Amino acid sequence: MRRLQFSLAASLSLSLLGAGGCGFFPNAGPESWEIHSGVSEIPYALVKLTPETIDVIAAHEPKGLAGAFTDKRGPKEIVFGIGDVVDVTVFEAAAGGLYIPLEAGVRPGNFVTFPAQIVDNHGNITIPYAGEIKAAGRTNVQIQKDIVEKIKNRAIEPQVIVSLEQQRSQLISVIGDVHAPLRFATPMAGAQDRVLDAITRAGGIASPGFATWVMLERDGKRATVPFENLVMNASNNIYIRPGDRIYVYTEPQKILAFGELGGGGGGSTAGAQAEIPFETWRMNLAEALGKAGGVLPSTADPAEVFIYRKEPREIAQLLGADMAKFDGPLVPVIFWINLRDPGGFFLSTRFQMRNDDILFVASAAAVETGKFLTYVGLVASTASSVMGSIQQVPVTAAFVRGHTFGATIVTTP
Repeated sequence: MRRLQFSLAASLSLSLLGAGGCGFFPNAGPESWEIHSGVSEIPYALVKLTPETIDVIAAHEPKGLAGAFTDKRGPKEIVFGIGDVVDVTVFEAAAGGLYIPLEAGVRPGNFVTFPAQIVDNHGNITIPYAGEIKAAGRTNVQIQKDIVEKIKNRAIEPQVIVSLEQQRSQLISVIGDVHAPLRFATPMAGAQDRVLDAITRAGGIASPGFATWVMLERDGKRATVPFENLVMNASNNIYIRPGDRIYVYTEPQKILAFGELGGGGGGSTAGAQAEIPFETWRMNLAEALGKAGGVLPSTADPAEVFIYRKEPREIAQLLGADMAKFDGPLVPVIFWINLRDPGGFFLSTRFQMRNDDILFVASAAAVETGKFLTYVGLVASTASSVMGSIQQVPVTAAFVRGHTFGATIVTTP
């Protein structure tokens, strides 16, 4: 009888497993062997985290503003632009020249100041007896020399001062999540203003630094960097240039955690999946695992910890990916680290997480075995219960035991 019960249980278990495979049992994600097999509808590169691969990743971290804008020279000299308001004053060595008559009378000095004028749409200003003077794209010293050159044969030892009354071009804008968005004139080169100085002029950031990003647009090119990176990494705090647009916005960094984790990041139950905020501008893998509650000792396989991320093609190639499988500028990469290795935790402190990374910890093989044995026990228990019910019916019980019943056959003539 027990042999029959076990046979029924085993047959039913195997038939269900044959229909559903390993996917028959619930799980939080793929099995580790499935990840290592590389079989997927979406191709990916599997990269083991070693000191060498971490060095490659660290050497090619996003460079922020310094990497996008490589001109390290100081601030440019201010040049005049269309729409700027310009003042021009001409001095002569004595009266009776071009601008100062002999009968000048009481004057404060031997000079004349022309009415303020706007640099016109052609980039010019007009000076009496000198005609049109090119102003747009030139410094005040260049304009002064040009005016002197045109009037020196008629004026008495002329000298010229050109000043900017109102700067309406060569402006810098700071907008977004700041206390006082503004558009201001480019500071003189001697001020040595940088991106943080521009944000300070706008009243500073209005949200926590770890959740704030700064985007700089210059000459049609854009680059973004975390605000705290500007503070901590001086190379990213570059000089501002005329025409720069600085956009400050808030976007808290986060990772997603799945699998056999302890339920960190606000979760209250073991194995809870979580969205984990950085709450700082950098977070390494060890810190991420700590915030996620750590790997579950009862169900997790510490040797199978994975980080899902997309890397630029050139970085993926340096990491050893087979580029023939991938199209496009970004390559799906799954990084794998073995925390059973005593040195694995040292490596995890060197691997920096990035915004929207996915952390996944696979379950141990013994967990799947335990699920199977539990399932077989459940099926066997069910089969035993069914057999007991069958035996409660006398005819069926007798049939099961192999007995037959005699029958009287009545025939009619």
